[in-house]
Order: sequence, then C-alpha cells, then structure tokens
Amino acid sequence: MSKELMEYFNKQPRLGTLSTANNEGQVDVAYFGSAHMPDENSVIVGLGHNRTYANLRENPNAVFMIMQPGEDPPSWKGVRVYLKMTEYHESGRKLDELRAQIAKKIGEMTANKMIHAYVQFEIDEIRPFADFGQSWRKSIGAE
Repeated sequence: MSKELMEYFNKQPRLGTLSTANNEGQVDVAYFGSAHMPDENSVIVGLGHNRTYANLRENPNAVFMIMQPGEDPPSWKGVRVYLKMTEYHESGRKLDELRAQIAKKIGEMTANKMIHAYVQFEIDEIRPFADFGQSWRKSIGAE
C-alpha cells in the first residue's frame, strides 16, 4: 500500500478504534494502542477474549480508524483502514512474540493476562477520516 500509511499508523502515542460486526450485523467498536503495521499490507493486533475477537471469528471484516484532533472539524487528520482478518493464533510463536512486544510497554504479567490471541489482517482499502473530496494521503497530512 504505502510507507506513508505505515509511518502514520505506527506513530506513537496514538489510539485508534477497531470496528467489527458479527454475522448478525451487531456492531462493536473498541480502542487500541497496540495495533501496528509490520509491512505495507498488514496490520497486527493482540486481542483479549472479548466481543471484538468473537465478532472477527464470525465475520473477518473490520475497520481501524485513527483520528488526530485539529482546531476545527475540517482540520482534523485521520484515516480509515478497511481490513480482513487473514489469520489468528491462540498459542504459538507469533502470539508469544506479540505478548513480549506488548509486555515491554505494559508489563509481562498484564500482557499475558490481557492478550488471548494474535490477529493479522490484510488491508483491503484506505479512506480518509472524512470524505471532503480529498485523498487519504491528504487526510493524514502527507500531501
């Protein structure tokens, strides 16, 4: 996709929201600080045993949104990243490595208790935070 998106997505500190829906259409939104892009086409997140994870097991589609407030709504920056879950693991090397990364920020005991699954997504589409006839690059200040 783009190194610009990867840099913006991985910039810290920041929070984003992950929106999911089960196969009956019931929606959920949760905030995440640990989601990251390891490459230009993927997003990885650690999930607890929660509604977000249950929804993804039924419906692999999701949206991750990052927002940066501005002085007024038109000056806010952000991006909506449309995702499709491609893999998940409740044990194994990938989960262990993700827990270790998160443990550096929040402590090992907390990471092991909170993170139930490693989830990887592929990026399907990128849209600006708000559609004012602008590209997503402009909406993150990259144009």
